[in-house]
Amino acid sequence: MASISPSLTARTATALATINVSELPGEVLATLRLVRHGGPFPYRRDGIEFQNRESRLPRRQPGYYHEYTVPTPGANDRGARRIIVGESEEFYFTADHYRSFKRVVP
Repeated sequence: MASISPSLTARTATALATINVSELPGEVLATLRLVRHGGPFPYRRDGIEFQNRESRLPRRQPGYYHEYTVPTPGANDRGARRIIVGESEEFYFTADHYRSFKRVVP
């Protein structure tokens, strides 16, 4: 498999699609409220460092991103949906367990 050049990866990460906060499902909005208020979080892994191993988000120093579970109706586990929060209070939503992201905009 061919590798992707770092410059291409950086361009891909900065060209993320966006989603307006008003378009998000109610479960995402509830998770965002918890994040803004510092919890309490329903999942023990909420707030852990998101390492951005695939470089789908803009590259930042280690510890910059943290992830939070967005409940998935009907799922027996944490499901695939997450909110990723950057230190500069930018928010990203993934509905497919990190395969794709949308930046949340007001």
